[in-house]
Amino acid sequence: MKLALPEHTRRLLEPGLPQDLQVAWHRDAESAEAAVAGADAAWLDFTDAAALRRIVEAGRDLKWVFTLIAGVGPYPLDLFAARGIAFTNGPGLNSNPVSEYAIMGVLALAKNLPAVLDIQKSRVWSYSAPGRVELMGSKALVIGYGAIGRLIGKGLEGLGVEVTAVRRTPSGEPGMLGPRDWQARLGAFDWVVLAAPATDETRRIIGADELAAMKPGAFLINIARGTLVDQPALIAAVNEKRLGGAFLDVTDPEPAPPDDPVWSTPNIIMTCHMSGRAQTGMTGRASAAFLENLARFRAGEQLNNLVDLAAGY
Repeated sequence: MKLALPEHTRRLLEPGLPQDLQVAWHRDAESAEAAVAGADAAWLDFTDAAALRRIVEAGRDLKWVFTLIAGVGPYPLDLFAARGIAFTNGPGLNSNPVSEYAIMGVLALAKNLPAVLDIQKSRVWSYSAPGRVELMGSKALVIGYGAIGRLIGKGLEGLGVEVTAVRRTPSGEPGMLGPRDWQARLGAFDWVVLAAPATDETRRIIGADELAAMKPGAFLINIARGTLVDQPALIAAVNEKRLGGAFLDVTDPEPAPPDDPVWSTPNIIMTCHMSGRAQTGMTGRASAAFLENLARFRAGEQLNNLVDLAAGY
């Protein structure tokens, strides 16, 4: 059996790999395309859709592809389905740092952190606070209540925020809404947090109508994918002061071009999709998950975190 694995994981993976395996280590998309020749399984963490398709096409013997990335948008799901390739991703591997980023976003908006930092740069003592929103007693809607969404909800509740969640399949828990139930209640929330996967169903679920329905002065936090939001409509709503502001770790398109107003719109904090990179233990967690799935793969057992290729997550 042959594997194609990223070089940066070698220190963590090599001690746990069975001795009878052949391994080709890759450093980038170009070397990955060569490494997958004859490989039964591959670990691929690239975000360039065209490069991923070339790599998978070159791996004619692939039976399983692993990624630590939770979002599967760039991956050739149609090719996986056509060739019967099992695809596993990394939901939950980055839950802690991403949820931490979302909580940071809420706090940064509430206290207007950019203006606070500007005061420090000015070296002029201020006797007033630019951000005076208190979290205690406010209400948040968390759309997407998987591993990340649950941690966001738990963190907000710890700050005194009343949390309502949206799931594709509500479990009957208190404060849980279904995918068709939340739009009519948007006006009740001070915070709307997006943590849902990017699919055809979730594309621009926050559009002009939803933004207009939000509570005046409310805030939007998106740590999911930029495609969940009509970005021009959001910028307009913030500029017109219908919303209090937004924290966007993700944009549409991504990366945002230099002339995109998302960079410079007052009361929008944009953080270049850093949430998943603001961590120290991701590679270790992913390596452990890969080795566990490798044992399952070799034993012919059900793989963990198997992506539903039809649903897209």
